[in-house]
Amino acid sequence: MSTQAAEREAEVLACLATVTDPELDEPVTELGFVEGVTVGAGGAVTLDFRLPTFWCAANFAYMMAEDMRDAVAALPWVTAVTPRLQAHMCADEVNRGVAEGLDFGAAFGEAGDDDTLADLRTTFRRKAFQRRQEALLRALLAEDFIPAALVAMTLGALEGTALAGTDSARCKRRYLEMRARLCGPAAPEAPAFVTPGGEPLDAAGFDEHLRTLASVRIAMEFNGALCRGLLAVRDRAGAAAEPARKP
Repeated sequence: MSTQAAEREAEVLACLATVTDPELDEPVTELGFVEGVTVGAGGAVTLDFRLPTFWCAANFAYMMAEDMRDAVAALPWVTAVTPRLQAHMCADEVNRGVAEGLDFGAAFGEAGDDDTLADLRTTFRRKAFQRRQEALLRALLAEDFIPAALVAMTLGALEGTALAGTDSARCKRRYLEMRARLCGPAAPEAPAFVTPGGEPLDAAGFDEHLRTLASVRIAMEFNGALCRGLLAVRDRAGAAAEPARKP
């Protein structure tokens, strides 16, 4: 592989690392979904990916394929992006629909529903927002911020707060990204921490709010563990199906 090809492949993988499983809010690269990246000489990119099972929900697959396509297409040298879902019951519909730029409903006909898919995206973003908010709040509490200060903190103050350690800084970045995506642009004097509906937090209800966030995280972590288990079974099955190589 040439130096340029290797560099471009690394750039593609960096873009894919920003794409998350919509239900788990974890990068598709860390989950092991991305199986291969091919970078053509003319800037065309092919992305091969596979989900934990043959029967994973088609709407989840469609969202991830669209997100991967859009993330990689943002690179200035990319001329075309082709995500290819492998070993899935709806691979043909997903691959054709995403390649042609169709909405989910157009790709699946009567079996698809664009409104439902949009609602599902919003639901998953709300959960991701809650999981990221809990992680940041706990990081700030560990740095001796008190609940009353966190409830009163403005967005501008949060953006200017230096956190110790790369993990805490990552929590802040990820929360701010999802806050902007879910709640839209906000002025620096807006509350830093709000509910998924955009309402400011209340100091008296802070502990209960944190418990609610924890319940969302636990459910997502359980689904993530289940997903990784299915991935491990998939990979073992694939390895067992490979013909033995002659020495």
